[in-house]
Amino acid sequence: MVESSTMRADALLVRYGYCTRREAAARLHAGSVRRKDGTLITSPALHVEPREVLIDGREIPFPDGMYIALHKPIGYVCSHAEESGSKRIFELLPTEWERRHPSLECVGRLDKDTSGLLLLSDNGIFVHRLTSPRQHVTKVYSFETTSPVPVEAVALFMSGTLMLRGEKTPCLPAKLELTDLTHGRLRIEEGRYHQVRRMLAAVGAPIVRLHREAVGALELDTLRLVPGEWCNFDPTVFEHGRE
Repeated sequence: MVESSTMRADALLVRYGYCTRREAAARLHAGSVRRKDGTLITSPALHVEPREVLIDGREIPFPDGMYIALHKPIGYVCSHAEESGSKRIFELLPTEWERRHPSLECVGRLDKDTSGLLLLSDNGIFVHRLTSPRQHVTKVYSFETTSPVPVEAVALFMSGTLMLRGEKTPCLPAKLELTDLTHGRLRIEEGRYHQVRRMLAAVGAPIVRLHREAVGALELDTLRLVPGEWCNFDPTVFEHGRE
């Protein structure tokens, strides 16, 4: 977890995304930063504790690190960069969050045409741990395909022998559950590029709808988020033995 500690007032404003370092002195002199006891903080060099500071009368959100679960809608990209004609998932969150340092990053991405559970954090160690292939964090996807999924795909996916084009190693065993000819769920423990789409395409069943239902112990239905909504979560749910 990213622990907060005392820091310079100007560094605090930059760290939590309220302004640039060049703008910090003016922000402080304007009187928008106070301690909870009402004392004004105007000196950029004054060391303060983030949990004891109010910015424009409000507490700093998540001073010890951000762990956000977002219900990503279709049509949004998981990128900080401005892309022509594309809406970004960061537009669904408070503006200053994207300016935090360290930055808020996606814990594994969902493509523009995929909806569902997306995790974000500004804790680089946490992000790396959950995206590392060694962790085997389970992701659950529901899907719809344009063509029937062959029943043989169930055994093929579970065998751990499926090779995707351009890959040097086969996919890890994955659990495929079919509800009918063109609908089902797939549980994987990897995060290869467009992996679910590529796996179904490899057996002649291209995907037309893809939705991530769960990541590890976090389930979108349990979180009760509608598309575009977010909530914070406890990162300890991803500790060993609790996924």
